[in-house]
Amino acid sequence: MAAPGWLTPRRRPATARSVLAGEAAAEAARKSESESAGGVPEPEFPVAGDTRAAAFFDLDNTVMQGAALFHFGKGLYKRHFFERRELARFAWQQAWFRIAGVEDPAHMQDARDSALSIVKGRRVAELTSIGEEIYDEYLADRIWPGTRALAQAHLDAGQKVWLVTAAPVETATIIARRLGLTGALGTVAESVGGVYTGRLVGEPLHGPAKAEAVRALAAAEGLDLARCAAYSDSYNDVPMLSLVGHPYAINPDAKLRKYARDREWRLRDYRTGRKAARIGVPAAAGLGAVAGGTAAAVAIHRRRH
Repeated sequence: MAAPGWLTPRRRPATARSVLAGEAAAEAARKSESESAGGVPEPEFPVAGDTRAAAFFDLDNTVMQGAALFHFGKGLYKRHFFERRELARFAWQQAWFRIAGVEDPAHMQDARDSALSIVKGRRVAELTSIGEEIYDEYLADRIWPGTRALAQAHLDAGQKVWLVTAAPVETATIIARRLGLTGALGTVAESVGGVYTGRLVGEPLHGPAKAEAVRALAAAEGLDLARCAAYSDSYNDVPMLSLVGHPYAINPDAKLRKYARDREWRLRDYRTGRKAARIGVPAAAGLGAVAGGTAAAVAIHRRRH
C-alpha cells in the first residue's frame, strides 16, 4: 500500500517522521538539561487519554503552504467556472500571500467576494465533489509535514483535532478528512435547497470569529480550553491562541513571533530561513466576528451529531 501523500518526500527538507524524531531529540535534551540542573522536567504534552483536551489548527500557512481559497479558485478556473481575468486576480493574491507571508485583508475579502459570486446558484454537492479533485491537484503536496506531525501527536493521544479557517467550511472539511483529522470550522456560505445563494452566514471566520467558533465548539463538546492547544502563523489569530492553555506559533509572521516570544509561547518554523525572515504587517479583523464564529461552530456540531 502506498504511503499517505503527506509522508512522501516532495521536494521538502524533511518528512513528518524526521520532524518528529528531531523534535523528540530536542525535547529529550532539554529534559536532560533540566534534570541535571535540579529543575523540574516539563510534563508530557499532549497528555495521552485527556479527552477534555483538543487541538485547533489554522489552515493557511500553518497546515499548508499558501491559501486554500486561492488554490480552490485555480481549480474552478480549470473547470471553466470563471474567466481568465479572475484567475489573474487569484494568482496575484496568492503571490502576495507567499511573498509577504501574511494575510492581506483587502485581498482576502476580494477573494471571498469573487468566490461567492462564482458559486452562486451552484449546488453544494457539486462544489464538494469538485473540492475533492482540487485537493488532489493542488493541496495534497502543500501540507507542511511538521505541522501534520503535531496534529498526529494529538490524535495519537486520543484527542480531537480541528481545522479553524476562513476558507469555506466545505473545503476545510475535505482537507481535514484527507488528513485524518476530526473535522473543521470554516466560513459558512448560505445555501437554500442545497444551492448557494451567494451570501455568507454571519461573517468570514477570521480573527475574533475563530475564537468565537472555538469557544462555541468547546462548550458543545465539553472541552476544557485550559487543557487545549491552538496553532497558527498569524497575529490575526491571537484571540484564538489566547483562549487555550497551550498556544503555538507555527511559521509565524513577524508580529506574532514577537508576541509569542514576549509571552513565552512555543514556536515552530518549518519554512526555509529566507522565507522565515520575511516581514509583513497584518491588519485587524473586521466586524461580525461573533456571528461568523458561532455559525461555523454550530454548523459543524450539527453536522457531526
